[in-house]
Amino acid sequence: MNMFDLTGKVALVTGGAHSIGFALGVGLAKAGATVCFNCSSEGSRERGVKAYADAGIQVHGYVADVTDEEAVKAMVAKIEEEVGVIDILVNNAGVIKRIPMTDMSVEDFSKVIDVDLIAPFIVSKAVIPGMIKKGHGKIINICSMMSELGRETVSAYAAAKGGLKMLTKNICSEYGEANIQCNGIGPGYIATQQTAPLRERQADGSRHPFDQFIISKTPAGRWGTTEDLVGPTVFLASDASNFVNGHILYVDGGILAYIGKQP
Repeated sequence: MNMFDLTGKVALVTGGAHSIGFALGVGLAKAGATVCFNCSSEGSRERGVKAYADAGIQVHGYVADVTDEEAVKAMVAKIEEEVGVIDILVNNAGVIKRIPMTDMSVEDFSKVIDVDLIAPFIVSKAVIPGMIKKGHGKIINICSMMSELGRETVSAYAAAKGGLKMLTKNICSEYGEANIQCNGIGPGYIATQQTAPLRERQADGSRHPFDQFIISKTPAGRWGTTEDLVGPTVFLASDASNFVNGHILYVDGGILAYIGKQP
């Protein structure tokens, strides 16, 4: 359907060289967008370009620290010069530190806030003026179930993602009249290389305890895949969502709707 067609659109995916960001970049490209991705090192950029090429997609890779406002301004200016004004921003870059709150240093807490909350503010701030001039724009913030729930050892991450949820709503509030839609996606537990050890079968063939926990809490009865996030992202990046603004779309297999099985 034409309303989902992203042909002619320029998309920027932060942290788009691997994992969820890479899958979203591929999905946006397959929907017709010209995709730019950001990463933190030249080595990551080169690996990302190769991964996209292996998937049959030509992309534009850029190195910048998304917590550095001047570096982000320079990156956005370079994208505008080399590719075009950004129509779609996916704030995907993120970090988590699993440390009990009373053991966590202020430095570690601040690092998570910087990457997961302040960076989306910085990058959004950099692209919004171009979107205003162009007359439209889509900003998609990768939030989390921790935008709604707490859990042991993730105080900084939950605080950042809760803040990102409210930043999403506030960008909607400030720039909706400029025809900019800002929404979020809240992934559930996604099967990635990083979570692979938590899904390995035990020596006796049983599930890993954390795997058992997630399956028992998920009505879908499985972990999500990165591909499960692509359709919602394309929807929020496309004209199909032109009157959807300030919303967090949780792609979690139903976890947030479910109280869990009785023991």
